[in-house]
Amino acid sequence: MSTSKSMTTYSQVLNLLPERGYGKELTIKRAGASFDGSETILQPEQLKIVKVYRFEGESDPGDMAVIYLLHGDSGEKGFILNAYGTYSDEDNQYYDEFIKRVPIEEIEEMGSNFE
Repeated sequence: MSTSKSMTTYSQVLNLLPERGYGKELTIKRAGASFDGSETILQPEQLKIVKVYRFEGESDPGDMAVIYLLHGDSGEKGFILNAYGTYSDEDNQYYDEFIKRVPIEEIEEMGSNFE
């Protein structure tokens, strides 16, 4: 008998993000970050992390991931998905420094899950 309860996977959350207004992924580059389809370059101070979802694989460290839901100063909304631990976003040299500077102001209405 398994003691694990069924958990929402990060792919399930990603599939629900567009209908909740968070369908645009934030891409971080040297000059700053931008949401899909936008040419506006944002700095960390122009964003807020409003919710953090962490996923831990029971048997595969490759399943460890984090999704940050973000709001921009101009009303933009979107997300960043990143692995953490061994598989973190090491190929983007700007990611760590950028994300550390984004203020966190969690919104309680977001709920704790996507069920």
